[in-house]
Amino acid sequence: MRIFEGKLTIRDERFCIVAARFNDALVQRLIDGALDCLRRHGADDSQLHLVRVPGAFELPLAVQRVAASRQYDGIVALGVVIRGATPHFDHVCAQAAAGLQRASLDSGLPVGFGLLTCDSIEQVIERAGTKAGNKGADAALSTIEMVKLLRQLDA
Repeated sequence: MRIFEGKLTIRDERFCIVAARFNDALVQRLIDGALDCLRRHGADDSQLHLVRVPGAFELPLAVQRVAASRQYDGIVALGVVIRGATPHFDHVCAQAAAGLQRASLDSGLPVGFGLLTCDSIEQVIERAGTKAGNKGADAALSTIEMVKLLRQLDA
């Protein structure tokens, strides 16, 4: 039996992080985690680009354009949406998630999902580098693995 699994070593692959500016101090922690992960697995700064968008709702369109450029092997999408008193949260989260999945499926490129959808700032802080790890790093790690896995499946 042959097993296909993505290796976690970056050689010549290029990655783009697309990150929302809304809740910037929190998103920056996710960006830092993603960059640290990519560098620890072999990327140097010449293989990494960062694109900033206004908020989570704009992530899918930017990811779609980045994917269409065919300059990257994988994309990491990062953002933070915190529940408020209106249903706005539900709409933004659902549309951003669906749009990111569609961009990945339409382009055939891995898109790491690093969009935190939390009920409170405390929950975000836990997921952006404290108790629950750093979900930016987790999204980058899954993107690396999927890039490598897809290369194996295409060979």
